[in-house]
Amino acid sequence: MCKRSLFTPYPIKNQAQNSRVGTNGYILMIEQSKKFSKKTAPERSARMVETIYGCKWSLTVFSLLANGINRPGEMVRCVEGLSTKVLNECLRKNMEFGILEKTIYPELPPRVEYGVTNFGQKFLHILDDLEKLQQEMDAPTTQILSKK
Repeated sequence: MCKRSLFTPYPIKNQAQNSRVGTNGYILMIEQSKKFSKKTAPERSARMVETIYGCKWSLTVFSLLANGINRPGEMVRCVEGLSTKVLNECLRKNMEFGILEKTIYPELPPRVEYGVTNFGQKFLHILDDLEKLQQEMDAPTTQILSKK
């Protein structure tokens, strides 16, 4: 039987899988079931939401499409302050994410229309839920102000 003093560290080579070496080489037992890995946001979807909300015009474009306005020229005419260049950038970003699709008709003059994809419908539903959540968060503030 080997005598060990309080200050003698346990041998590192016999360390169990669910333990780690402390500051002075002492083995500290840790239960694996209590360890959690760092939770991170989903990379692509989080970037997509951030980009759409970060774009000044994306939500307006979605509103136009919901109201049946799907041609770029008509969109520019309907919204004050929206330029063709900015609209094209916005539409391109949304097409890259797969939210919108572009239909080009082979006629003269060429006609282009945009529509929401099936994936875009799901994504827009999520944006609607975020808007409802924001309204719920704002509601208590409104109720408190109306009571005063």
